[in-house]
Amino acid sequence: MNDIHSWVTTANDFNGFKVVRYFGVVRGITVRSRSVVGTFAAGLQTIVGGNITIFTELAEKAREEAYELMLSHAAQKGANAVIAMRYDANEMAPGVTEVIAYGTAVVIAPVE
Repeated sequence: MNDIHSWVTTANDFNGFKVVRYFGVVRGITVRSRSVVGTFAAGLQTIVGGNITIFTELAEKAREEAYELMLSHAAQKGANAVIAMRYDANEMAPGVTEVIAYGTAVVIAPVE
């Protein structure tokens, strides 16, 4: 149970495990902006329609970075799991977006 990546859920618990300690909310925040080149290329993709892959990749990278920062924050507190995990995003300025991953850091143990 050492790899915290395996123990993250949007639920409030893990089947067969009990929460033995709560550390509180942990978060990972990243702020990303689109480059001029990326915005131009995405504009071209909008002409054809469908998935705008440049923006999809930017969103995925931002979420991945926020997630990893959240896990690091949880590990620093001594947690081996994160429950009630969520993502949120806000536009801070035109073309600048904040992405946050957050949840409750806990220690879990198997139910005996």
